Amino acid sequence: MIAEILNRYTTNKYLHSIIILVAFFVMSEFVVLISQKVILRLTKKTKTEIDDLIVARTNKPLSLILLLIGFRLAVIPHRISGDILDLIEHGISSLIIVIVTYIAIVVVDIIISNWGRKFASRTESKVDDEIVALFQRFSRILLSFVGLIFILQVWGIQVGPLLASLGIAGLAVAFALQNTLGNIFGGVSLIIDRSITIDDFITLDDGTRGIVADIGLRSTKLKSPDGDLIIIPNGKLADSKIYNYHKPLPKTRVTAEFGVKYGSDVEKVKKMVLSEIKNVKDILQDPEPAVVFEEFGDFALKFKAFFWVASIEKKMASKEAALAAIYSVLNKNKIGIPFPTRTIYMSQETKQ
Repeated sequence: MIAEILNRYTTNKYLHSIIILVAFFVMSEFVVLISQKVILRLTKKTKTEIDDLIVARTNKPLSLILLLIGFRLAVIPHRISGDILDLIEHGISSLIIVIVTYIAIVVVDIIISNWGRKFASRTESKVDDEIVALFQRFSRILLSFVGLIFILQVWGIQVGPLLASLGIAGLAVAFALQNTLGNIFGGVSLIIDRSITIDDFITLDDGTRGIVADIGLRSTKLKSPDGDLIIIPNGKLADSKIYNYHKPLPKTRVTAEFGVKYGSDVEKVKKMVLSEIKNVKDILQDPEPAVVFEEFGDFALKFKAFFWVASIEKKMASKEAALAAIYSVLNKNKIGIPFPTRTIYMSQETKQ
């Protein structure tokens, strides 16, 4: 519309171009002014800061797009050969695509960063920061690639064969990095599922056990009961059966096994042991401790004492204290604790 008005009322092509450039410059500055003075004030009233950041970081690139459009229109009145005009048009279109791609990257970065902060507030692991950074890098590469395709199309370059070759190359890279990618996706699944968190005590199906010290993007670090550092690839960890002693609740049940000699009064043994273990330090009264007669053993009547403690860290000490208390009360009441015995019968042959 501006170009049509100028064509009608101006005959000097240089003046025509100058007026177009000035008009679009004023429009671009007006866009920046409106976004900073009006739109930003409105976005600050919202609960989220995403819109504030988007407006603040995209107003100048949008104004630059207006300047490029104005420059393209300013070139029209001048007699320029077709090849040069095509070169200018392609160059301006390419610059506009670059700016639009930049705006898209900025918007996606802001959204991912905002989502990442909310996601990170729910976890104690550093892996969420790595996941957010990974998503940001991936989105930048993807959007840049899309922008490059549009630029190639502007210059008349066929992108079909290029995409086919890149697809083959991508498959080769993915195949070569399948273990690494498996570990990365394993770490992502662990942090999203929240099956383990920092300071959880876990045991794997192969017997590996320890406290979770750190969950990384490629591996998870465990601190064993002996103080060793165990590094497990996340791909293997995600495929393992995990016993988490801190979930759904940190408290855990302890089982103390013992046996008494045959002929002992079963009910008396149960009552005295139950009374004794209730007084052991750190044992919870809810759920209530229990003592059960389990079976007739080869050389003893076998019992089990069950009780709960507040966390896995107190399990070993409480079990030791309970076993000591059981031994003490049985010994005090003269109830024998048998041990495996073997009787050997020997015969002596008489000489003829």
